[in-house]
Amino acid sequence: MKRQQLLHPGLNLGSTDEYSHDQSEPVIFGFWVFLMADLVLFAILFATYASMSVQGQAGGPSPTDVFDLSSAFIETMLLLSSSLTFGMASLALKYKADRRHLVFWLVLTFCLGAGFIGMEVRDFWIMTQQGAVPQRSGFLSAFYMLVATHGIHVTAGLCWMIVMLVQLLVLGRTTQVKLRLMRLALFWHMLDIVWVCIFTFVYLFGVAAL
Repeated sequence: MKRQQLLHPGLNLGSTDEYSHDQSEPVIFGFWVFLMADLVLFAILFATYASMSVQGQAGGPSPTDVFDLSSAFIETMLLLSSSLTFGMASLALKYKADRRHLVFWLVLTFCLGAGFIGMEVRDFWIMTQQGAVPQRSGFLSAFYMLVATHGIHVTAGLCWMIVMLVQLLVLGRTTQVKLRLMRLALFWHMLDIVWVCIFTFVYLFGVAAL
């Protein structure tokens, strides 16, 4: 009796051997454990920010003084669009025979992510020019720690994406490359969710509460 195929979203391991299926299970599960641990880190940073945003301003700038909602909204749209394009890359990985489709969507995702990082660095620069530096108050320290940690994760994802593009061009769509792309997709979508939380609870609530 033919073994039931174990397919992951965006992957097509149906034409590979049973070893590939068995290998994919612990790899994907282990990466989910890593993502959950990473979310615990972000939860701690959110809790710290929630405390410092109310009691840690120390007479310094408030959220309404330093937050640019229009810029944060554009950053949100860039990152959400990159999540969509990565979803298209996952579909290309599963259904398209021509890897040019996959490379196109990954490059587009990279450009959107790079645009997000560029705008975030610009926002930080503007804030520092206004005197809103991390050492000014507990609120600003917690803000920079939370947002910059997310930005570092996005930068790491962009570097990972470059590596995967090189592997796609050199190795092709092997089982190992597919599994690595699957993990990158999970990582990228997780960062999108975290950013939506940042935009909602840090930017929107921060401005609306004052």
